[in-house]
Amino acid sequence: MGRDRAQPGPVPYSGGDRILNQAVSTGKRVRGHALLWHQQQPGWAQGLSGSALRQAAINHVTQVATHYKGKIYAWDVVNEAFADGGGGGRRDSNLQRTGNDWIEAAFRAARAADPGAKLCYNDYNTDGVNAKSTGIYTMVQDFKARGVPIDCVGFQSHLSNSAPGDYQANLQRFAALGVEVQITELDISGSNQAAVYGTVTRACLAVSRCAGITVWGIRDSDSWRTGENPLLFDGNGNKKAAYTSVLDALNAGGTTTTPTTPTTPTTPTTPTTPTTPVPSGCTSSVSLNSWNGGFVATVRVTAGSSALSGWSVTTNLPAGAAVTNGWNAGNSGTSGAVTWTNVGYNGSVAAGQATEFGFQGTGSAEGVTSTCATG
Repeated sequence: MGRDRAQPGPVPYSGGDRILNQAVSTGKRVRGHALLWHQQQPGWAQGLSGSALRQAAINHVTQVATHYKGKIYAWDVVNEAFADGGGGGRRDSNLQRTGNDWIEAAFRAARAADPGAKLCYNDYNTDGVNAKSTGIYTMVQDFKARGVPIDCVGFQSHLSNSAPGDYQANLQRFAALGVEVQITELDISGSNQAAVYGTVTRACLAVSRCAGITVWGIRDSDSWRTGENPLLFDGNGNKKAAYTSVLDALNAGGTTTTPTTPTTPTTPTTPTTPTTPVPSGCTSSVSLNSWNGGFVATVRVTAGSSALSGWSVTTNLPAGAAVTNGWNAGNSGTSGAVTWTNVGYNGSVAAGQATEFGFQGTGSAEGVTSTCATG
């Protein structure tokens, strides 16, 4: 449900067509990202719920997949639908509240619209065997058992200085379900960057159903991880040691070692965005997905040692940034210090647990800070 749709009606395809045509003209294949994502919805869709939202979502999947039928080799049909934390369950979102079968419905609609495309589920913080990746594993296992069309699982792999020790084993256990695994948004920061790029590449090569690696940007200056220099080329387009590490791993080819698949989930990785502790009983953290001229922010509100019966968060946006819409919270103001308050269904948060809200804006929100208060 693309963010450029100002009102219900036909999807504007000009931007996507331009990218597709450029890729095809240079002999490249195109991977579609993403048909449904709770963070990328136009304002009119955010105002829907229940059957009306479900119908709009499935209609969007059908329209877009039909338009690009035969031209996109794989789709991320659903993106980031599972929650962080220890539960391994679904993320609360307006799409999830239309019914727990919404992901299945989206995959079935995508298959009907474009039978030839590979259909993928994509998520982050799933690179090792943890509660979140196990929740997704269980869903894929169920889908395969019941004939729900799913062909691949995407692992975003936004890493910092290391890969989980069970990275390859995690890829292998999904592959053993009969789906492809794809590394879809790879970027790696830290002093050990080159070695970790090699580790990830070799892990993919060692898993027979690992179908590809997509690096999340070209030059460091293009990356959404501003200042972390996580890509294969520096800001001037020069090859880095990480580039050579990947090339060496590709030239060496895969191994024949089959890793042992762990059966006990480990504790999931913690969010990399620093939290701001406050004495009032809750903390908040902000993660950003940015592009030239705009951004989506996800704010995570975590209760302290006592349960929350209500909360508010103040986000301090840098000059030039402005909120255009938000979800799962009400807001006061659109620039500078913007105060967000819980809505009816997410004000109560158990001790140690978390809820999320988000907002979309114009400009750059790099450096945004947040503070949380109870009440």
